[in-house]
Amino acid sequence: MITVHIAEKIGKILSKNIPFAEVMMYLLDFTIYFSNFLFPIFLFISTMFFTSKLANNTEIVAFLSSGVSYNRFLRPYIIGAVLVCVTALVFSTVFVPDAAAGFNEFQFKYFKSEKERQTNNVFRRISDDDYVYVSNYNSGRKTGYDFTLEHFNGNELEYKLYAERIAFKDSIYTLSRYKKRVLQENGEILTTKAKLDTILNFDIDELTPSSYVAETLSYQKLLDFIETEESRGNGNMNVYYVEKHKRTSIPVSALIFTIIAVAVSSVKKRGGMGVNLAIGLAIAMSYMFLDKVFGTIAEKSTSFEPWIAVWAPNIFFGIVALFLIRNARR
Repeated sequence: MITVHIAEKIGKILSKNIPFAEVMMYLLDFTIYFSNFLFPIFLFISTMFFTSKLANNTEIVAFLSSGVSYNRFLRPYIIGAVLVCVTALVFSTVFVPDAAAGFNEFQFKYFKSEKERQTNNVFRRISDDDYVYVSNYNSGRKTGYDFTLEHFNGNELEYKLYAERIAFKDSIYTLSRYKKRVLQENGEILTTKAKLDTILNFDIDELTPSSYVAETLSYQKLLDFIETEESRGNGNMNVYYVEKHKRTSIPVSALIFTIIAVAVSSVKKRGGMGVNLAIGLAIAMSYMFLDKVFGTIAEKSTSFEPWIAVWAPNIFFGIVALFLIRNARR
């Protein structure tokens, strides 16, 4: 993976004169980041390879013929898979968030354009009584367009601010072509200015967090972040829900894959280990395809529950695992 990635990016690395130390740290983050997603596949293929060797040497037949039950034969695999899954869960909590932050920041710094950071039609609740909206926001330049701030007293609108452009620098917000409309019982007061420097009660970085911010948080911080974003009316919550459910679904998928690997490879086949590995790769690719498809649907759709999308591949392959292990016992 590292070799292929370097081959793909070497042109940009050389043209931008990226320091060697930064490249090495990026590759370390790259390795940790993708290993977290692919470790169930690694565990699956290694289990198939090992068990196929036992089957080809007829050692599994010897085990079962000596009176060892299939459940007893399966037990060490389950214990090993649980230990690996728990370790991976700790790994994803301690190391992966920092690696995700380093990986994504390097990508945006050297490989991606600032346009990919922009967010359209951002509506947020910044307090109990205040709501803000921007039609387009660039987090790299800390600039937004068609900015609106509405302040309510209960259910009644007290005043509304509007600016064609809002920019943040040195703790000051600069509003261009500013308008303020204050509503009163006998009418309204309209104030306009070509430019206004002011202080507002929200952090512009919190206006629209980067799409990958959920990956950089520990599980508890992720839960707190989701709660905060829900209260602010973030319209892109499904991305964060998907990340929350993936934190637990990935370790569970490793356990399911271990059972499938043992069930498929514990029976000796005419084609030998090659057939087992081919079956294993087909199953692994099918899982990755379903995981990607359902994950994308959950992030883009408002009618599809994120937990269903994240857990659907595990549920499907869990049923497959039960079917295969039942046949293997026979």
